[in-house]
Amino acid sequence: MENEDQNRRRQEYSLRRAIMDYGIGVIIMGIGVFLLLAPKLRVAVNVDDLNRYMLSGLFLLYGAFRIYRGRRKDYYK
Repeated sequence: MENEDQNRRRQEYSLRRAIMDYGIGVIIMGIGVFLLLAPKLRVAVNVDDLNRYMLSGLFLLYGAFRIYRGRRKDYYK
């Protein structure tokens, strides 16, 4: 009985963490896309182009990693 309860808690925790990783990953990737498209959207970003591209690349990579981590659900290993 206690083992079943602990397994259920682990599954619920894994599901919550996965949903959080998906959500944060999408938000971070959205920021990366926004930084890439800022000049086309006529939004003034006070960063030169090289730094803006590097920063948006980092946002896109980290957002993709968060989505991958949520897909994997490997929180207890």
